[in-house]
Amino acid sequence: MTVRPNYPRPSIHAVLGRAVLAALVIAWLPAAAAPPGAPRDSAYPPPPQRLFSDLFVAVQSAAIYPDGKTFPDAVPDAPPDEILAQYRAARPASPQALKRFTDAHFALPLQADTPPSPPGQVPIADHIDGLWNTLTRSTSSAPAFASLLPLPAPYVVPGGRFREIYYWDSYFTMLGLDQSGRRDLVQDMVRDFAYLVDHYGHVPNGTRSYYLSRSQPPFFYTMVGLLSADDPAAAYARYLPQLRREYAFWMEGSDAVRRGRAQRRVVALADGSILNRYWDDCDTPRDESYREDSELSLRAARPARQLYRDIRAAAESGWDFSSRWFADASTRATIDTTDIVPVDLNSLLYGLENAIHDGCQRQADEACARLFERRAAARRAAIDRYLWDASSGAYLDYHWPQHRRLPHISAATLYPLFVALASQAQAVAVAASAGTQLLKPGGIVTTTLTTGQQWDAPNGWAPLQWIAIAGLRRYRQDALAETIACRWMSIVNAVYRDNGKLVEKYNVIDIGRRGGGGEYPLQDGFGWTNGVMRKLMALYPADADYTDAGACPAG
Repeated sequence: MTVRPNYPRPSIHAVLGRAVLAALVIAWLPAAAAPPGAPRDSAYPPPPQRLFSDLFVAVQSAAIYPDGKTFPDAVPDAPPDEILAQYRAARPASPQALKRFTDAHFALPLQADTPPSPPGQVPIADHIDGLWNTLTRSTSSAPAFASLLPLPAPYVVPGGRFREIYYWDSYFTMLGLDQSGRRDLVQDMVRDFAYLVDHYGHVPNGTRSYYLSRSQPPFFYTMVGLLSADDPAAAYARYLPQLRREYAFWMEGSDAVRRGRAQRRVVALADGSILNRYWDDCDTPRDESYREDSELSLRAARPARQLYRDIRAAAESGWDFSSRWFADASTRATIDTTDIVPVDLNSLLYGLENAIHDGCQRQADEACARLFERRAAARRAAIDRYLWDASSGAYLDYHWPQHRRLPHISAATLYPLFVALASQAQAVAVAASAGTQLLKPGGIVTTTLTTGQQWDAPNGWAPLQWIAIAGLRRYRQDALAETIACRWMSIVNAVYRDNGKLVEKYNVIDIGRRGGGGEYPLQDGFGWTNGVMRKLMALYPADADYTDAGACPAG
């Protein structure tokens, strides 16, 4: 069970005093306009933090609801200015009174619950196939002033507190949908992501107004590739406008940034090479974790706005949170995400550049094809120079202001194999490093460091297992790939046998325990676990039923 941080609970008077100050800051913030790179007709709906000003700050700061995501997802029963006028007139003087006020004026969101199945009666594949409809949502419209962003087609949510579509989660979910014969949902979700790119200029972290200031790892091109697995270039050509628009979002500022400087998601290195970093266009506490971020800023010896930016950038990475982003490799108060050029992001952008090249070539646009061939080659050379560490046989993140590679290996080292960026010799070296440092009894561990963060040891995550397995298979490292797959399936099977559910993350070191750590309790569902498990069972049917990792083939 995950234990929430034991922050001191402020008095309601302190909360309201803080709320007044925060309201002044929020009022000063510019109107919610689309950032550079978005379509000119794009309008970003303001997030709850801006709509509800001092009421929002008071509710979140006093932890009126145990989960900080509850209030931002709530639906108001009237326009914000009317609710704020009533709130300021009522002046609730206690947390209990404040909760009564919000309960009266907002409809609280429901969990995306997934009922367990009796493991002895329902095989895990059937359980997964049955969950797709349970986790499917259709929201072609959204209530007025709610944070939810509408989408044109049905989609699958992860589960639990994650009741909207999420960007990088969805690729791994779609692997399972495809395997389950749900091509309809695969096609619908690609349409939804294309709509988001067309409407907002990028794919947001998730479909909430408070996620619009950031994206997530750019897996859209891999989703598009699923539409035509035997001929992905055909699908790339069909969605070429959206692929190019997403690429422009990530590369905004690359034409003007000076050497040794960064602009938004672009970093210009000392030799003029262009690589990318994670970023967020806002530098305030996250709506969904307002209290946690605000309290952290009081303990951190750094300017609050930069801290908030780095926290948000880590959320864009999907690894929120991990020692990868901590200056001291252990403490979240030292987070410096925007100073890091990460292996995974730059690998995926290399994959996107090649997908655009293939789509342009299919459309006989040779100038475009040559341009993206050059860009992919330049990125590969820069990754080799800055991120490849021959002495450790691994790709490592790079701290660009300090001009050094960070020493700790993580599962991100396998991304260059996933996108076919590595040479065969590099892939063999990565396989050896992963096999000795990352392979554990239940699969690939996220990092080698134990910090209490959910994207560190001892946790393993379904997407990282798939990245590792698919990448290793691409370079004929088949024995290690099967070992990882078998060990991962065995712990998913074991937890399912015990409680009839699949969960968000797993402990891959002490395999008798489920995953933990992070800002919220372990979530059931769970989209990407379902998808990767369903796909692996089809790839490795002989290993699909193991519940004991010790029975798996050696890597």
